[in-house]
Amino acid sequence: MSINVDQLSKATSLKGTAVITGASAGIGKVFAERLGKRGYDLILIARRVDRLNLLSAELREQYGVSVQPIPADLANSIQLRDIAEMIAADERVSLLLNNAGTATLGAFVDATAGDISAMIDLNIAALTQLTLAVWPGFKRRNRGSIINIGSVLGLNSLPVSSVYSGTKGYVLNFTRGIQQEVASTNIRVQLVLPAAIATNLWDISGIPLSQLDPATIITAENAVDASLAGFDLGEDLTFPSLNDLELLVNYDSSRASLFAASLTGQPANRYSLSTQETSHAS
Repeated sequence: MSINVDQLSKATSLKGTAVITGASAGIGKVFAERLGKRGYDLILIARRVDRLNLLSAELREQYGVSVQPIPADLANSIQLRDIAEMIAADERVSLLLNNAGTATLGAFVDATAGDISAMIDLNIAALTQLTLAVWPGFKRRNRGSIINIGSVLGLNSLPVSSVYSGTKGYVLNFTRGIQQEVASTNIRVQLVLPAAIATNLWDISGIPLSQLDPATIITAENAVDASLAGFDLGEDLTFPSLNDLELLVNYDSSRASLFAASLTGQPANRYSLSTQETSHAS
């Protein structure tokens, strides 16, 4: 696949252009609708051409914004490279929404190499490469926004989510790192950590949505609206369905304390030779 920057519409928006990956369905589609309503021109990236074209036509008609559909498989390294080069060259890009992701849930021993590669390629490599693509331009202009969609499973691994949780753990730590890099600039980086959202990702994952407790599932619309409300509030971390923010404060404080307490040049007391000798003698 080859993408020419000249293919892009010359229309401009005061808010610039939002690039949305995984835009043809689920929360990516809702984000496209919400950002179009806010006045962003849009570059929508997804694999399903028919859905992408239909959504693009609807958003142009409804909101009068420029919408460029780009069919691409971001797990394909060549297509990812072309997309990265395209958005890196587009000075109008003001927001990157890294939403595209995939999940295969189940015991690690039953996972195929293809399943694992797909999660790593899309959830980690694509997100990182696209962030790198917009990064120099954002820093040069001292403005721009990135929204990375992580997951609460980046905080907690289940017997069925070893690889998926690992990829989302990467998204969490990568995003928190670059947030610190731009803390004194006008660049915004938001990490969204949703729990179970009612999308077709569950059917793809191998665990149908019907197997989950309905009380734990949030709609795609509510998840996106909460995420954008958090963005408007200036949140670095947004948990769309978390009510008790003290839990987040305590988690963050404990995480920082654990890191700081580990920065010593000596083995912990429980690993000292004298302690081991006493233990063996008893």
